[in-house]
Parts: sequence; structure tokens; C-alpha cells
Amino acid sequence: MNRICTLVVIALSVMAPTTRAQEITHRFLACGSKTYIMEADGNPSWTYPHSTRDGYVLEDGRMVLTLSKSRDYPGGAVIEIGVDAQETLIWKGTQAEVNSAHPTAQATYVITEAGPNPRLLELDRGGNIFVEFALACQQPNHHMQTRMARKLTDGTYLAPHLLDFAVKQYDAKGNVLRMIDTSVEGDKQRSIHTWPFTAIRHGAGHTLVCCTNGNRVVDFDAEGKIVWQLTNDDLPGPWLQDPCGGQVLPNGNVVIASYAGGRHDPHAPKLIEVNRDKKVVWTYSDGQSVGIHHFQILDTNGQIISEPANK
Repeated sequence: MNRICTLVVIALSVMAPTTRAQEITHRFLACGSKTYIMEADGNPSWTYPHSTRDGYVLEDGRMVLTLSKSRDYPGGAVIEIGVDAQETLIWKGTQAEVNSAHPTAQATYVITEAGPNPRLLELDRGGNIFVEFALACQQPNHHMQTRMARKLTDGTYLAPHLLDFAVKQYDAKGNVLRMIDTSVEGDKQRSIHTWPFTAIRHGAGHTLVCCTNGNRVVDFDAEGKIVWQLTNDDLPGPWLQDPCGGQVLPNGNVVIASYAGGRHDPHAPKLIEVNRDKKVVWTYSDGQSVGIHHFQILDTNGQIISEPANK
């Protein structure tokens, strides 16, 4: 039976959301200029008074958040929030900004710093560094160096580099093992159309990439060939507006954050879920002009996603 959620305005002006009538419901963590956990009924159950760039809710209830740069953290930071709501500083950024913090199976965190010396670090919650290497990306534009770096199950690292129009796979010494070119064939203005933001390794060596200004989501096979692609031509409207965060769900569906979705139309979808046939099966909008930078789907129709988030 279709459901229509009527949402309420809450303190901190988090949002007054609406969702499309549909079968699927999701509970999720949203990161961006507003940080919150949205329940399946459309009511936020938790908010955090700081802008964030990346975030995870761990199986034991702890949260790891990558904070945007601020007066307190001019280079950004990574924090952990315990189940007792106590906050612990894991890493204080030393350069222009910190863009991601991926919790690994080894109880460490993979962090990227942007700045004059862009780098990737793997460290524990006490700040002890186990891996550190320079990222092979352009240096003049700090903000456009990298985004959602992730550690893979084979111990290597995947990092999207926006203005290099490439996703690069590194070993623990910083050697580039593989590169996926995200530029559009025949495109004369590569910098406009090809910025990779999120790169997700899934399936048999596939890599799903959200390309921001290109307004497309592309799935590359293990050989780097495009095997699936989503653009606004596949959707009911121009819903891909700066697609930033992404997640591949256990059933293979893809959820995408349309970061600029509310900038021109506050009722445009902020999160979009499609299946492999490119059919839209769920959307989320909140009536706000601010977007969702990244997110984590926590459960679907009340069923917790217990495996690590593939995002």
C-alpha cells in the first residue's frame, strides 16, 4: 500500500520534508550543511550542529563524521560520537580541508587531506598513522583535489580526483595501480563534464562513479569499460543536479545524492534510488534549498543493512 509521509518542522530548522508516495522506505544518515538521521516516517531522530562532508554509522552505534572546515577546525576534522553521545576528536586537519573518513575492517580510518600536499592517511582512533602517501592529483585547486577515498578489501585504496578526471587505485606505498578515465568521449570541455566525486567498488571488480558537473552516474567494469550509465535522459526530469554521494544497496539498487537538487526547486529530489533498469523506485525531498553532500542508507523497510555500507 502506498504511503505518504507528512513531516513536521523541528528545532534547528533541519527540514520539513516530503516524500513521494511509494512502497519503499529508508532510514538514513545525511551529511552536508545540515547533518541528521532521518527516520523512515520522515521525522529526524538526531541532528548535529556542524556541517559535514562524509559520515558513517557503525554497527555498534558509534558515528564517524568528517567535519567541514570552521573556526574551530580551519583544516577540517574527523570525530567519533559514541553511543553515550560523547565526542572524540580522531584527527584535526593540517591543511585546507579533510574530505573523507572511511572506517575499515581493521578498526582504522582512511582520511584524505586536501591542500598544498594532498595526501591519504590510514590511522586508528587514537591518531596513530599506519599508512601515509601523497595523492597523485593536481595541486593548485585544493578543493577539487579529491573526495570520497575508500579502502578496498584487498588492502588498496580508491580515490576520485575531480580535476584530474580520474579515479585512481593506490597501493599502501602510494603507487598508482590502475586509473579509470571519467572524461566524456569527444568532450572539448573536460573540466565541466567529468568530475568524479564518489567511486564505489562493487560486484566483480566494477566501479560505480558519481560525476558531479557531468550529471551522470557511470558503472565501469574491471577493464574500465562503461557497462551502465544514468543521466537525466533516463529520469522523469533533470533530477541529477551535481550528483555527489552514492551507495550501492545489497539488492543492487543505486541511491544517489543530488547535491544541488533543491537549489532551484526546493521540492526536487535530494536522494534518488534507481534499479538496474533505471526505474526510479524511491526519492526523498525536504523543501530546503541546501543539499545532501553524502549519506548512508541505514535500513530499508525496517530491515537494518548489517553489512558495511557500500558507499
